[in-house]
Order: sequence, then structure tokens, then C-alpha cells
Amino acid sequence: MRWWSVANFVSNAGTWMQLTVQNLLVLQITGSAAATGLSMSVQAAPALLISVFGGAAVDRWPRKLTASVSQALLGAVAFATALMVALDRLDVASLMVLAAVTGVIATVDGPACSLLGNDLVPAEDVPSAIGVGALVHQAGRLTGAALAGVTVGFLGTAAAYAANGLSFLFVASVIPFLRPARGAVRHTGTAKRRGDADAMSVREGLAFFARRPRLLALAGVTGVSAVFGRNYQLTLAVLVTGPLAGGAGSFGTVSTVLAAGGIVGAVLGARLRRPSVRIVGALAAAGGLLQVVAGMSPSLAVLLVMVLPMAVVESVSDTAGTAVLQTDPPAHLRGRVLGVWGSVGTVWSLGGPPALGLLMELAGPRGALVAGGVIIAGTIGAGHLLHGRRATAPLAVRAGDADVPGQAALGTAA
Repeated sequence: MRWWSVANFVSNAGTWMQLTVQNLLVLQITGSAAATGLSMSVQAAPALLISVFGGAAVDRWPRKLTASVSQALLGAVAFATALMVALDRLDVASLMVLAAVTGVIATVDGPACSLLGNDLVPAEDVPSAIGVGALVHQAGRLTGAALAGVTVGFLGTAAAYAANGLSFLFVASVIPFLRPARGAVRHTGTAKRRGDADAMSVREGLAFFARRPRLLALAGVTGVSAVFGRNYQLTLAVLVTGPLAGGAGSFGTVSTVLAAGGIVGAVLGARLRRPSVRIVGALAAAGGLLQVVAGMSPSLAVLLVMVLPMAVVESVSDTAGTAVLQTDPPAHLRGRVLGVWGSVGTVWSLGGPPALGLLMELAGPRGALVAGGVIIAGTIGAGHLLHGRRATAPLAVRAGDADVPGQAALGTAA
């Protein structure tokens, strides 16, 4: 697990370095912010369409082999991009194609690497392993963004892509030496019931997700939070540079506090032993209420005080939700469930910013933060009340010729 965490840190740092450089490269080639956004959408679009098939592939094939091959392929794409940049052969069309290919490979690589990390610890330590992964992700994000400017400044844009390619090859070289922990959930990549084709079908994963109330509730909580909150790079940027009269430096400070809160939340999330959808919902509702207060901040100093707990709560909630998502399904279905989740999550990531942008146009940045927080907390609270009423509704079981309600019915059923 230590080797896997080091490899993930290196890979995350390389990925965020490339993403930062890629946006600058598109701007340099086209001079268009719209083209930059389009390149990000093109890379995310495959997850919307084929993520379920990528998850099925993860369930069908040996996990270590799948992760190794996908990492090697991502490295090859990064090296190809570096070569085209170095030879000045990269144009918008080829960049879009490379972004789409990266997105396709990521539909397999994402669930494969996520579940491979869980195989390295005993089953009871999986939530902690997911927390460690979240911590590594945040640290890699900060490091990669910082290294991007240094690498481009001293070595050029092609060097940033080449460095990311090396980071993928490093992960691929580490994977063969990983060994599952004693007591870990084993995955062999072969079907064990109802025939290989049927047991590994995409339809089975979709049906499991649709019939699992916990996963549907988790999707609802995460969806409303993703659309009306969490897009702080958008809402807080407008709030800081608008009503609070700050500049780019002020927003940089806010972003740093957000990142620090994410790291603290990942550490706290790693200590969760029994994460549940109820915990995820409670934390998301608390985050919504904190967002309301942040939206009414009279000064940058007050906003900074509110941003830290917002980031902490969001990070712990994400860690708990990921733990539920990766441990609730049976082992042979987890890849397909993550594939379904990838498709659903892409809808939120593509639809959330435009919806939030429209809300800011109508209500302003303060109004969008306040309204979004109220919607998040109100929706989750209403869902909890409805669930409570449904859970406590009298149950009638026919015993003979009479209906037996309530506790007597439960006793008869038992």
C-alpha cells in the first residue's frame, strides 16, 4: 500500500501538471477560452457514453493486468503529445483526438486503479485506504499545479507531457510487484456464476445500481451537491473578484485554503470505520449551510474563515461516499457499479457549471451561493424525512384471515 500510494502521488502530480499545461496550450494555439472548455469536455465525454463498458472490462479482466495496460497506454498518449509539441505538429484537431483517446482509456483506468488499491488492505481497512487515496490525490494536485509553471518555464511545454508519460510508466512498473493483503477481498477477473457472458454483462451492473436504494440515495445526495455547490472555482472566483473587490491574488489565497481543507478532510475521512449514506448526507447538508454563510460574507477575511470548514466537510463527505460506493456492491460487480457512477458523475460535471452560471446570472454570486446551499440542505433534509416516514410506516402481514399490523406483524414474519 505504501508503494501504491507513492506511485499514485507521482501519477497525480504528473496528471495535474499536464492538465494545467494543456489548458494553457489550447489557449496558446487558439486564443479561445471556449476551445479550452471544449477540450475538457471532449476528454470527459467518453465517460458519459462508455464508462459502463469500461467498468465491465474491469470486472472481466485481471485487475493488475488491466491497470498496468491502461497506465502504459496513458503514458504512450502523453509521450505522443510531447513529441508532437516538440516538433510543432500539434494543432487543435489532433489535440482533441488525443484528449478523446485519453478519456476512453480513463474509463477503464479509473475503476481499475481505484479497486486495485482496495485489494492491498484487509476489508475492514478499505475506508481508510480510500481516505489515504484522497489525501494522495489532493497532495498530487497541489504539487502538479506548482510544477507545471516551473517545468514550462525551464524546460518547455513538451517536457510537461513527457514528465506525465514517465509518471504513468512508473505506476505501470510498480503494479506487478503489489501483493494483496491478508484478508483483502480477492478479485480474479473471471465470472463465477450463470456463465461468463451473463455474469460480466453491463446490464447486470445497471440493474444492481437501479435496484439498490443506498446507491440511488448516494447518487441523489452527490448530484444535488455537485450541481448547486462544490463548483467553488466558479462561484468563489466571481464572489471574490466581484462583491468582495479582490483580485487574482485573493482568489489564489482562497484556492490554497480550499486545498488545505481538502487535505485535512482526507485525513479525517481516513479515520471513518463505517461510512454510510446517512453520514454522507449529513455532511453534505452541513456543507450547504456553510455555503449559505459563506455567500453572505462581508469581507475576504470572513470568507476565508468559512472556506476551510467547507472544504473539510466536502472532503470527508467525498471520502465516505467513495467508501460506500466501492464496498457496498459484491466484489464481482464493483467495476460495473463504478462504471455506472462514472457516467452519472459526468452528467453532473458537464451540467453543473452551466446551471450554476445561469443561477449566478439571475441571482448574482451571493444569491447563487445562498440559494444553492439552501437547496442542498433542504433537499437532503426532505429526503431524510421521507425516508423516515417510509421506514416507520405500519407493516401489515396477513396471518390466516386477519391482518396483523405493526410489531405483531414483524413478530409473525420473524
